[in-house]
Amino acid sequence: MLDAAEALFLEQGYERTSLAEIVRRSGGSLATLYELFGNKQGLLHALAARWCDETMFRPLDGEQTAAMSNVEILKSYAYRQAETMESPRAVALMRMLLSESLRDRAFALQIYRDLHLPALDELTELFTRWAQTGEAAIDDPAAAARLFLDITIGDAMLNTLAGVEDEWLDRTQIDWRLQPFLSHFKIG
Repeated sequence: MLDAAEALFLEQGYERTSLAEIVRRSGGSLATLYELFGNKQGLLHALAARWCDETMFRPLDGEQTAAMSNVEILKSYAYRQAETMESPRAVALMRMLLSESLRDRAFALQIYRDLHLPALDELTELFTRWAQTGEAAIDDPAAAARLFLDITIGDAMLNTLAGVEDEWLDRTQIDWRLQPFLSHFKIG
């Protein structure tokens, strides 16, 4: 059902896609759709969660980062975010989420809680550990996590969603934006 919903949402738009069409394409039943997702918003939320799981949420800690410097870890994270967010699929999904969030505050809060806060929490934990071990001079890890995301994706996401710019930040631009952050917090 998620695959059918995503395909139809991307083909026709979220608003123009009916649950009946999703059921027809997926071969499921309306009862199953309601049981699994509750409603069309539940489907959109599930699609966004799946997309985040597939593309964005890879731990900042672990085997793949063990041999990396702290700067390389942050740059890798920012590069991955940029590569993920610039895809047509991501832009379309983000536009649907934004549109539905503007229409329904409860949905907006749920998306924020379930999709944005985990990224903030992961960065906050990382910055807290670096501050505790003396690897960075971060006095407010939660504020630093927000600042990091603002620097690396904030306005780029807005510009892309609004159609002002077609391309996301490239690696050189990300590196340039991160330099004051890295310097201020003494991340090496």
